[in-house]
Amino acid sequence: MAKAKSPTIEVGGMTWLRIPVRTHVIGAEDDILAVVEKYSAEQRRPGDIYFISEKVVAVTQGRALPVGEIKIGLLARLLWRFVRKVPYGIGLRSPETMQCAINECGAARILLASAAGAAGKLIGRRGDFYRIAGVQAATIDAAGTSPLQSDCVILGPLDPEAVARRIHEATGTPTAIVDVNDIAGGWVLGASGIEDRKQIEAILDDNPLGQKDEQTPFGIIRGA
Repeated sequence: MAKAKSPTIEVGGMTWLRIPVRTHVIGAEDDILAVVEKYSAEQRRPGDIYFISEKVVAVTQGRALPVGEIKIGLLARLLWRFVRKVPYGIGLRSPETMQCAINECGAARILLASAAGAAGKLIGRRGDFYRIAGVQAATIDAAGTSPLQSDCVILGPLDPEAVARRIHEATGTPTAIVDVNDIAGGWVLGASGIEDRKQIEAILDDNPLGQKDEQTPFGIIRGA
């Protein structure tokens, strides 16, 4: 079991409590709203905010693809080698994840993003690839990076704004769908009932859910 994170954090002059919620191992047969209701209905309070991992949302949408079922084309075999190594994951630096990016975004867009990324490197600028390729490329996770589906590439969730809105409307609790890791911090992909997304990202900066075997795919933010 990974080392537990501090339950509280100071942001904006306030102390915030982050409460990870432990669940069963979530699969494609699960409904994310039903999971949230089952495991947190009795403990949520007025003023709480849900934060839900984008990976678990994607898994419930059937967007975890077994590596053996991904047909890798010539373009993916060529491009993945040029992806920069990063300390927080594999990203598109594998033939399988690059092929998924091509499938999600289209070959033309990935080629354009690759050209922009190469040009950016020449002037010492990073991030141009993902600025062009978009969020669906940036949120792809390689096999082995998540215990949810260790033998699968997990794509980004479909319409996280709509997912957050559905949960908010059903529970009355503002909701954020987030992509958070131990090194790069947090990123709100979709939200409902939340005015300041940057504040949520700051509150989750140390990744209180963890990303190993914690089995806590969502949590509650509460003013302490």
